[in-house]
Amino acid sequence: MPSLQSPILCILAALRFLTVLPVRHGMADDGRYFAGSLFYFPLIGLAIGLLTALAATLLGFILPQAVVALFAIVMLAGISGFLHIDGLADTADGLLSSRPREQKLVIMRDSRTGAMGVTAIIVVLLGKYAALASAGAVLLPAALVLMPLAGRCVQVFSMALLPYARPEGGLGALFYSRKTRMAAGASALMLLMVLFLFSRFAWLHWQIVAAIGIALAGTVLLFSVWCRKSLGGATGDTLGAVCELSELMVAVAMTIRVS
Repeated sequence: MPSLQSPILCILAALRFLTVLPVRHGMADDGRYFAGSLFYFPLIGLAIGLLTALAATLLGFILPQAVVALFAIVMLAGISGFLHIDGLADTADGLLSSRPREQKLVIMRDSRTGAMGVTAIIVVLLGKYAALASAGAVLLPAALVLMPLAGRCVQVFSMALLPYARPEGGLGALFYSRKTRMAAGASALMLLMVLFLFSRFAWLHWQIVAAIGIALAGTVLLFSVWCRKSLGGATGDTLGAVCELSELMVAVAMTIRVS
């Protein structure tokens, strides 16, 4: 299994797929390691979060939180080459089209973005901005660490819950294997460990941790049911969409009032 035999190549495959970083070593063999790379999606998400949180913390010394929040949102989207934002738009155009399943899949492959896709992007980005701009200054770095971590974990969860929807195959199908559910279990373990560590700090109340867990579970389950009913499973676009929605839910959960 690539994830066990060649962890470095699996990590690099995940890094290339999830970010725009120009890492070329082993690039020609990525197709062999995509399935194994799922085990490292949370690690890449955590690295993205730590980098974003560090940049936001430094900017926070000279800029107001609203401006820092805007920078962080652009950085989170840009570091993935806006891949997940594009998936969100395509998914919204397809799922909200009220067309038969086959036509929805065709719409989602169209490179053009419709009104529903544009609206979805605006709502999600504005939601993230509102949440991050209004979160406490101490909570902002924690939110920026947890958002991309949760988003990448949720992608793995979705693959474990849903089959690949396109009968003709596609890039997303390369990530599926008999180890997908094992990767989902590993992702869940890492997410729980990070949430536990964060809960040990007095400034991250247990109610916020609970809200994050409930929000993520609800997002994955409801969105998975919707995708299965409408599309028959997941696609690369829906995986990008669920990542963006989960990041939004984490940001919103960080703003709840605790007693």
